[in-house]
Amino acid sequence: MKRFFLAGLLSATTSFLFAQKADDIINAKEVERIEKVLAADDMRGRKVFSPELDKAAAFIASEFKQAGLQTWNGSDSYLQSFAMVKPKFISASGSLDDKPLEQKNIVVITSQPEFKMNQSSGYEKAAIKKGAEFFMEAYKYFQSGKNYFITVDTSFAKNFPRLAQFKNGGIFKSDKSIVFVLTDKEPSAFSIEAKHQITEQKLANVAGVLPGKSKKDEYVIFSGHYDHIGIGQPVNGDSINNGANDDAAGTTAVILLAKYFKAVNNNERTIVFTAFTAEEVGGFGSQYFSKQFDPAKVAAMFNIEMIGTESKWGKNSAYITGYEKTDMGKILQKNLEGTGFTFYPDPYTDQQLFYRSDNATLARQGVPAHTISTSKMDNEPNYHKVSDQVETLDMANMAMIIKSIALSSKTIVAGVDSPSRVNVDDLK
Repeated sequence: MKRFFLAGLLSATTSFLFAQKADDIINAKEVERIEKVLAADDMRGRKVFSPELDKAAAFIASEFKQAGLQTWNGSDSYLQSFAMVKPKFISASGSLDDKPLEQKNIVVITSQPEFKMNQSSGYEKAAIKKGAEFFMEAYKYFQSGKNYFITVDTSFAKNFPRLAQFKNGGIFKSDKSIVFVLTDKEPSAFSIEAKHQITEQKLANVAGVLPGKSKKDEYVIFSGHYDHIGIGQPVNGDSINNGANDDAAGTTAVILLAKYFKAVNNNERTIVFTAFTAEEVGGFGSQYFSKQFDPAKVAAMFNIEMIGTESKWGKNSAYITGYEKTDMGKILQKNLEGTGFTFYPDPYTDQQLFYRSDNATLARQGVPAHTISTSKMDNEPNYHKVSDQVETLDMANMAMIIKSIALSSKTIVAGVDSPSRVNVDDLK
């Protein structure tokens, strides 16, 4: 009996010490310090390919170094660099069954400056038909890594030009291309040509590693994105979209979680902390990052997005996208028993948030990868606006959310719990 009592006492004492450590490291003062750097006016909205985005990356890397993290794969830098191709459209032409196509009815996603193809080019054929979830379908093909010729029903004529946005943030350099054609026919013969001015540009995620003790080859990932949308139209003289909540908040969480887990130093699984680039223009940072892993070895991913405001349930609460797709949410909530904090299922399922953030790439490979958020997506007043500033955030509640993420993940980080995998056959 004494032995069991002592073991219980030690366990309770350990939990208390870990909670105290969380309070020491994750608090409103530290949250505000980091937010004020990332969302400052001199970051000019951290737009992709801007010098300010590089400045933000350097700050995050310095915080990872201060925390004592290792670099990914023994690199000499916390920056995980990769190249993107940015195609500037010049012209497009084509024909379907020998009838000419108008340029406005052609969108070509390619990294080739001079692009030509026809029905003999070996492209896979597909169709986005009337009634389909247009952008969801188009994005699926965009991410496929294959050559596709895709006909798009004319019912989508209004939104068809928006497919060109896939090119706006750049694309991975590749010998694969995708052609979208707006038509009410399924042609047997087709020919498409397009010209682009191609510019190659560099981007970088910021990644730090805390090696596991007994399960080094099993990974837990904490992530957020550090890019935002940059300078916009002036509103009352202010044109800077500071992105304090979207997603300097998530990046702040990742930095503080890195410092917390380094301090407690009890992770059996390897933890990877990463701030993604290019989320706002297509999720390219998380796509590149995901390619570095065998999905089977990733035990869980905590992607953190927009936690700076209260959820619809008030303080001490957040929601998990794709809650029903794994049992990860139940594990987190069990670890939080007695804390007063609650993780809820995503209440905005009509907005498909599970597919819209940086968790999606690994989730599509079966990883229990979820986004944690508090954003009221049916009524978030500062979303993608110049008003998304530090002053609009609740620093104390934000600190509580970050601490709750840390405490909720303890059995996963310890290798005791392994969330169920996503059934990829059920995904859209």
